Amino acid sequence: MKILLPPSETKRPGGNGAPLDVSALALPSLGVKRHEVIDALIELAGDEEHARRVLKLSPKQAGDVGHNRMLLSAATMPAVDRYTGVLYDGLDATSLAPASRRWLGAHVWIHSAPLGPIGALDPLPPYRLAAGTSLPGLPALRRHWADATTEAIAGEGPDFVLDLRSEAYVALGPVPDAVSSSYVRVVTEHGRALNHFNKKSKGLLVRALAEDRPRVRSERVLRNWAESRAIAMRKSTVDGVLELVVAG
Repeated sequence: MKILLPPSETKRPGGNGAPLDVSALALPSLGVKRHEVIDALIELAGDEEHARRVLKLSPKQAGDVGHNRMLLSAATMPAVDRYTGVLYDGLDATSLAPASRRWLGAHVWIHSAPLGPIGALDPLPPYRLAAGTSLPGLPALRRHWADATTEAIAGEGPDFVLDLRSEAYVALGPVPDAVSSSYVRVVTEHGRALNHFNKKSKGLLVRALAEDRPRVRSERVLRNWAESRAIAMRKSTVDGVLELVVAG
């Protein structure tokens, strides 16, 4: 199984890892596409005022332009530790046992805007780029990434993909039709979709999977595991999406 997570706009600063080595990231076939976005971000960062407009940053966020300028020289940390926010607070990867963190590294891809999906333990510098941003000199990120990312996922040949991304990041790389997958929506018992608790519940789900480290090769196996953990999952009667049911 592979799990696809969205990134977070908020990120932990600092790091003590070596600078970004694009060739060492998961899904290496995306290398050329990654370098194109990195080059565009670094060039854009040369004009701070223009970069702030393109990235839609406030004056207080101007420091994020500097992060983009140093994408290839800044210190890194594992991607799953770099991201903060509700989903990653629920996952709380830094508190997991070493075996569970290794499981995250083997089974979780985090879909970043500048690099596409990367491994949970892949080293990542701080950056600022959202899925909907259009960078000078490049097509819209959806056009830049979608086909290449879908092909890269297909090339990995996963038995099953659990897609926990937001719709904006699904658009940057849909799971190929030939790969068995389930997209997850977080709802209440009465079917009401959630926002804040949507993210937290996804983080808690991935944490539980990392703790148990089950061998999941299909949605059926996933749902059986969830039942053993008292995690409520069901198929939507409307569109067939896999629903994660939480109190709310």
